[in-house]
Amino acid sequence: MIDNLKILQAQQTAVLVGVIDKRQDADLLEEYLDELAFLATTAKLIPVKRFFQKLDHPDPRFYIGSGKANEIKKYLDDNKVDVVIFDDELSPSQQRNLEKEFQRKVVDRNLLILDIFADRARTSHARTQVELARYQYLLPRLTGMWTHLERQRGGTGTRGGAGEKEIETDRRIVRDRISLLKEELKHIDKQMATQRKGRGELVRVALVGYTNVGKSTIMNLLSKSNVFAENKLFATLDTTVRKVVVGNLPFLLSDTVGFIRKLPTQLVESFKSTLDETREADILLHVVDISHPNFEDQLKVVSETLAEIGAGDKRTILVFNKIDAYREPPKDEHLLDPTKKQVLTLKELEKSWMSKLQKQCIFISATDKENIDAFRAMIFEEVKAIHTKRYPYDKLEYWGGV
Repeated sequence: MIDNLKILQAQQTAVLVGVIDKRQDADLLEEYLDELAFLATTAKLIPVKRFFQKLDHPDPRFYIGSGKANEIKKYLDDNKVDVVIFDDELSPSQQRNLEKEFQRKVVDRNLLILDIFADRARTSHARTQVELARYQYLLPRLTGMWTHLERQRGGTGTRGGAGEKEIETDRRIVRDRISLLKEELKHIDKQMATQRKGRGELVRVALVGYTNVGKSTIMNLLSKSNVFAENKLFATLDTTVRKVVVGNLPFLLSDTVGFIRKLPTQLVESFKSTLDETREADILLHVVDISHPNFEDQLKVVSETLAEIGAGDKRTILVFNKIDAYREPPKDEHLLDPTKKQVLTLKELEKSWMSKLQKQCIFISATDKENIDAFRAMIFEEVKAIHTKRYPYDKLEYWGGV
């Protein structure tokens, strides 16, 4: 079913569209469009140009103003571009109006992410979750153009008969499919819950973080396994759980799907059983890409999402990864350009975060294996504290340390 729902095709060209408003200035929009371009590349599209407009309020018809829409249309026609991607969510009517105006496929950030998830889903569990999310997104946006549903209709015996309008038939088919998928997920959720109970009372540790921060690389390093890791967004959709032993103290380590700014609500709802690994963990390893210029914003997005799913108060180690990729500023750079935001050295960053955080934090490079022994020791102490509380009469002298 997922293949039938895939909207975008590999190697299509695309333009990116964003707006400057009271929530985001030009610099922030540039960063957001960089991320949108990365998403497009992950979806195997080819971004060719960016458009932006300063708006106080989105236009109810096109989201952007009619003048900007005409400018984009001319570029699309002159350059034969295939797809238009908006960084913000479009209403169903805005999407229809834009497609009619541009005579091209128009998608927003949500649909782009859903399309990537459809391409990345490998197991039946992930595919069911993604399919449900995509149908929930498409239901209010159905028009007669969704011809991929044609193959699912019956013949003359189809309920509703020849008099039933095509759009009504499409909506009925999608609603029926959503109901079926929800029942399938209920069954899967029960199986997953049973599996989690069957793992015994080992301390459970979960890797969380923004997408593409190196969680799977850390998973491979700690568990000595070979979890798929790639420099692309959402390389991991399915939860992977491994038994890890540090200093002879065993625990369970899980690697879950990465978070991202404006993660579609449908995905959060559909991936409930996957996110349960995070909710039910004893310890969270919140991984942050310290080399990213806006890592603090990414950290905030993940923290807010964790709070939203009920995991905001977990015992947490903040893991600043990719110190090998961090680029320190030239000496006295801020003195040469006083208007430029001062960039701290890695040592200054480490001191500032160590001093202002209640949580434990550590700076590492999973790729270069830098500071990994200290990282393992920190995990060991956190796991041992919970294990000792859970099993007060256990002989911890056998677990002397890392």
